Amino acid sequence: MKILVTGADGFIGSHLTEMLVKQGFDVRAFVYYNSFNSWGWLDQCDPAVKGKFEVFAGDIRDPYGVKAAMTNCTHVLHLAALIAIPYSYHSPDTYIDTNIKGTLNIVQAAKELGIQKVVHTSTSEVYGTAQFVPITEEHPLQGQSPYSASKIGADQIALSFHKSFDTPVAVLRPFNTYGPRQSARAVIPTIISQIAAGKEKIYLGSLTPTRDFSFVEDTASGFIKAMQCDATNGTVTNIGSGFEISIEDTAKLIAELMGKDVSFELEPSRIRPEKSEVERLFASYEKAKQIMGWEPAFGKLDGFKMGLKKTIDWFTQPENLKNYKTDTYNI
Repeated sequence: MKILVTGADGFIGSHLTEMLVKQGFDVRAFVYYNSFNSWGWLDQCDPAVKGKFEVFAGDIRDPYGVKAAMTNCTHVLHLAALIAIPYSYHSPDTYIDTNIKGTLNIVQAAKELGIQKVVHTSTSEVYGTAQFVPITEEHPLQGQSPYSASKIGADQIALSFHKSFDTPVAVLRPFNTYGPRQSARAVIPTIISQIAAGKEKIYLGSLTPTRDFSFVEDTASGFIKAMQCDATNGTVTNIGSGFEISIEDTAKLIAELMGKDVSFELEPSRIRPEKSEVERLFASYEKAKQIMGWEPAFGKLDGFKMGLKKTIDWFTQPENLKNYKTDTYNI
């Protein structure tokens, strides 16, 4: 087996690359080409895996580079995407190119090269505000932002290749992943980094939505399970924690774990348009448990606290915190 991980330079992708290498897999990491020769978070990966994976710099939007990266690989874990919801409001075209066309490039090359398995990354945002909970894979899809609409399109492109050409494609749908290295555009790093920087007033968006937060190690293990399970071909599988919590309660819990007395203030620029806000997400992972044998190691409230502690420990290290602009709203 030789595994290509697209988006390996990103938050989840870097953790997944590390986990694969530690488990003995032969890994090629697809990173976004740039003139700085930066490999993103892989530049700061665990010393135990440094030099033990191959790096391919390219652009997921380019079909020629994608096919070149996939050549001689047997499996593809496709995580490369634009994911920031606020940025999708004013630059939606880039989301269509990156998320939909990028996914098309992956499955087209997989078809032509005879790839043994593609695991495509979806998102819980495709469900929109929950119509029922826990959310199963049969929940209706609702594109409440250009980002989520682009991911619905990408998911359907991936699944269409399984239906049309029997390409072995699985769609993995993680709920809100958090952990070390996450961008400050996400709410948990936003809270932790502001408190770690000594701020007593924490600026946030809407406090009432609930989320099903999944620790990054659980999400990474879900990819590996999905890759190894033939029963996931042609299907969608949720990855979640089996637990929901409001943004306000999340913020209070983080402040408590960090031993800080802070206040929270709404910042208008952080609030989504009313009809675009996803008010409730709460996953059913029963399918993942039944067909893949996957369960979260950081599930429920106790698991959430464990994951938050690991995340806080990472963010509060000065060499890590310095990478974050705590005075700036990152979209």
